[in-house]
Amino acid sequence: MTLQGKKVIALISDDFEDLELWYPVLRVREAGAEVHLVGEEAGVVYHGKYGVPATSDFSFDDIKVEDYDGILVPGGWSPDKLRRFDKVLEFVRYFDKQKKPIGQICHAGWVLISAGILDGVNVTSTPGIKDDMTNAGAIWHDEAVITDGHIISSRRPPDLPDYVPAFIAAFK
Repeated sequence: MTLQGKKVIALISDDFEDLELWYPVLRVREAGAEVHLVGEEAGVVYHGKYGVPATSDFSFDDIKVEDYDGILVPGGWSPDKLRRFDKVLEFVRYFDKQKKPIGQICHAGWVLISAGILDGVNVTSTPGIKDDMTNAGAIWHDEAVITDGHIISSRRPPDLPDYVPAFIAAFK
């Protein structure tokens, strides 16, 4: 198991893109990591854009970010909600400073923009937020996955088979 002994945060709130949460969570668990779903409140059932439920294991206040080795930020409309929480932005800044894997797909780039960590970073995202990404200083590419150091980005659900192996590889 490639990620045995690793712990990963998967951020959640309502309106996450169902596949962009669950596909990486399940694949990263298959690789041996312990993945915790972390939302505003613990034990709450959040729903994806298409109705798939996800129950948070912990709240933002329940965890110590330094106990984790990486973070996954799903897309959908949830990133616009997630970036409003100071704790979420602190998490992302911590992983950036520590050069630990940060996975973001689709609209998840909004969270990294609000954390202020994209200046000069090569990324991709859904084309719908390309301008937001470049205005934050990122160097945007229209590719399935971009790895720039510890930041792994992807465009949308059809790119998940490229995105998740790149995220897993970032732990090496």
